[in-house]
Amino acid sequence: MLRYFTAGESHGPCLTAIIDGVPAGFPIDVKKINHDLWRRQQGYGRGGRMLIEKDEVQIRSGIRWGETLGSPVALGIENRDWKNWTKKMSVSPEDRDEALAVTKPRPGHADLTGVLKYRHSDIRNILERASARDTVSRTAVGSFCKQLLAPFGIKVMGYIRSIGKVEAKNEGLTYEEIFARSDESPVRVADKEAEDKMIALIEDCKKKGDTLGGIFEVVALGLPPGLGSHAQWDDKLDGRLARALMSIQAIKGVEIGLGFEMARRRGSEVHDEIFFDPDKMVSQGTPRIVPTGFYRGSNNSGGTEGGMSNGAPLVVRVAMKPISTLMSPLQSVDLRSKRPADASVERSDVCSAPAAAVVGEAVVAFELAVAFLEKFGGDSLHEITRNYEGYLGQIKNF
Repeated sequence: MLRYFTAGESHGPCLTAIIDGVPAGFPIDVKKINHDLWRRQQGYGRGGRMLIEKDEVQIRSGIRWGETLGSPVALGIENRDWKNWTKKMSVSPEDRDEALAVTKPRPGHADLTGVLKYRHSDIRNILERASARDTVSRTAVGSFCKQLLAPFGIKVMGYIRSIGKVEAKNEGLTYEEIFARSDESPVRVADKEAEDKMIALIEDCKKKGDTLGGIFEVVALGLPPGLGSHAQWDDKLDGRLARALMSIQAIKGVEIGLGFEMARRRGSEVHDEIFFDPDKMVSQGTPRIVPTGFYRGSNNSGGTEGGMSNGAPLVVRVAMKPISTLMSPLQSVDLRSKRPADASVERSDVCSAPAAAVVGEAVVAFELAVAFLEKFGGDSLHEITRNYEGYLGQIKNF
């Protein structure tokens, strides 16, 4: 089973991820992982930390001569800011300094609940690991998993749908076109008019010491029908995706396909009608059209039915709340004096929704890789390809 673990604090020496269950023989390009790490650092509204860090992954095990070995893959990313935090984040008890303690929890963050749960008197013991800095590791893992999916024509793409109340208009564009244009945008949108309005909104919030959230969309093309299962609740693909996306810092909502809009419509306006055309059995292009002959006239379900992928594009939208650290802080209480106080201020972003879209890509890519290997699992790329091609032949002749 493909799985991973991450470790590391926001201002510690490094971030680490270990990926277990990786089959042998998959080509891995470190430059592609570093490119996704760079994409995560971009976006209008990012803070000063992005001027310090240059996130690059080091492969510490599991790959030789550009191919996976079948053993665990260890990834490491250096925190360049560590040099400024060697005393504050030291492992040595001699460096303890109670004067450095953070004692004013931020509304909306893990601060207060974390210190209550773990009985800490210094919020930094919570906020360092709760920080979205951990998404660097998750982006690296997901980028790695994109390369596990790539040989099978599966592509995962993320972009912004809205920031604040400003929505992008993408009518008439294919998913590939939306993604390509968004990847060139400082707010990761394909709509230039919306881009200008979003930048102006971010600037306004920055002047006022406020923050902004947004909604991003992740699309996966080339998925075969049958990833996931209807048989058990925790095998359902859409459920696994929702859980994984909700685990990203600051995420408060996930919908697939029409999502909440389905609740406002009648069944005749929602469900995707099924048709059959033998000409669709032929694979075409990249990502490939999975050759079943069966297809749907719409994709309101967003590519999943009954907890399984149905062969249509997977479409997931994710809502990110505004970041909890405000330069004009909200009201809080000092943990020691119990008196009213302004919440602590940590160096932060005004809006990180464009970066979150890249993290969302990574999270979706990992879950899809897990489901894909569960379905077509083997110890090597050759064995998995054989299993996959056999399945395509099976559904083609259904």
